[in-house]
Amino acid sequence: MYGSVTPDIIDELKSIVGEKHVSTSLVDRLVCSRDLWFPMLFKTLKGELWPTADVVVWPGSAEEVSEVLKLANKRRVPVVTLGGGAGVCGGLSPIRGGIVMDIKRMCKVLELDEESLTVVVQAGLIGMELEEYLNRKGYTLGHYPLSIYASTIGGFLACRSAGVLSNKYGKIEDMVIALRVVLPTGEIIETKRVPRRATGPDLMQLFVGSEGILGVITEAALRIHPYPEKRIFTSYRFKDLHAGLEAVRNIFRRGVRPAIVRLYDERDTKITLGSLGLPAEGCLLILSFEGTEKLVDAEAEVADEVCRQWGGEQLGDLPAKHWWKHRHDQYWNLPHLLKGFMIVDTIEVSAPWDRLERLYWEVKRALEGQGVIPMAHFSHFYLDGGSIYFTFVKPREPKTPINDAYWRIWSAAMEACIRVGGSISHHHGVGLVRSPWMEKEHGKSFEIIRALKKVLDPNNILNPGKLGMVGWSEVRRVF
Repeated sequence: MYGSVTPDIIDELKSIVGEKHVSTSLVDRLVCSRDLWFPMLFKTLKGELWPTADVVVWPGSAEEVSEVLKLANKRRVPVVTLGGGAGVCGGLSPIRGGIVMDIKRMCKVLELDEESLTVVVQAGLIGMELEEYLNRKGYTLGHYPLSIYASTIGGFLACRSAGVLSNKYGKIEDMVIALRVVLPTGEIIETKRVPRRATGPDLMQLFVGSEGILGVITEAALRIHPYPEKRIFTSYRFKDLHAGLEAVRNIFRRGVRPAIVRLYDERDTKITLGSLGLPAEGCLLILSFEGTEKLVDAEAEVADEVCRQWGGEQLGDLPAKHWWKHRHDQYWNLPHLLKGFMIVDTIEVSAPWDRLERLYWEVKRALEGQGVIPMAHFSHFYLDGGSIYFTFVKPREPKTPINDAYWRIWSAAMEACIRVGGSISHHHGVGLVRSPWMEKEHGKSFEIIRALKKVLDPNNILNPGKLGMVGWSEVRRVF
């Protein structure tokens, strides 16, 4: 059983973080109790309430986080950690009330090691603020998620995020070297900042992707890179998806790592090329290369050779540069779509090369079977596979409750992914929306995640119910 947030708990919170860093106002509690998950946005537009915290606190240090968690653990009060609130899976929803702990006061760059090419930052720092700081110093993190203007370093790590340049620089789990974490019981732990180790399991990676259920990340050491000397864009059109995928697969087999690789399916290609006044047939591939001038030129030459071998028609840099300049536009337009009371959402999945194309067709058919209009692009690739990012729209059916239609769509897509043997998420995470499929995703190994939660968080106070820790009934109560 959980305890309620009583006036004496609020007084104790004020003594820990300062009175001006505690709020019980409805506006603060509402704003800090939701992310960008479709049901939350839909409820907002309809003027409906969603699960809301009882109090919001803004700690300014790991030590203050520790004291908040000690208090919450002692009094059995749930705590949800807020970074930028840019998630799209319902991971921020305080489904059992309690405390929302907003970490954005912890937003400093603590150390820049130009010899080792590392930077140490507090977890509440916004991603774009870090990138701009590094750029001024002549470096880059290379992590450009489309939420970069709103999301925090802690959020990146908690959800294993990917940026649009991940093909060259990796996902966030490839960039992190060490963490400082506050456990649910208040203990502060640190992992050692070394490039590699062979001293047992990698405890740091235990917290990366844990979505705030095992601990609160307060600091991170990250790998950085010299700012690229040169960046070029190019694009190709292929007759079909198979030819485009084979071109990308063989580019990676040749040892080339473009920074950006985006292969659009036919529907997405029609929209993208049509908007530029170009013939909108086939499948569009966008590539970008960056780094030292000689390396960039060599990689572009090899990629061009491979693309032509697979029938690619060179389209120049216009489609790629246009996408780079306007890549955030669709997110500013999302509220206008939702005002029409349509279901609009995204699903990103991944698979090895031998299953990747099949995964696309199976999920596409599953979505279309629910009356959905889907389109997709492939944007994160590896030597052994890649990811697919579906965007879908479904007009509301007046006689069907929108929540029922929403869950039927997600069920169809998740079950199709599991049948093929793909992963149900590549970089958005789990939150609430994927929770019902976590046991199928992990099989018997999911019991280890449950056991870790029980050991590290015996009173289940940290972000309860997320990452598959609740079933359908509780998820459906939210939407």
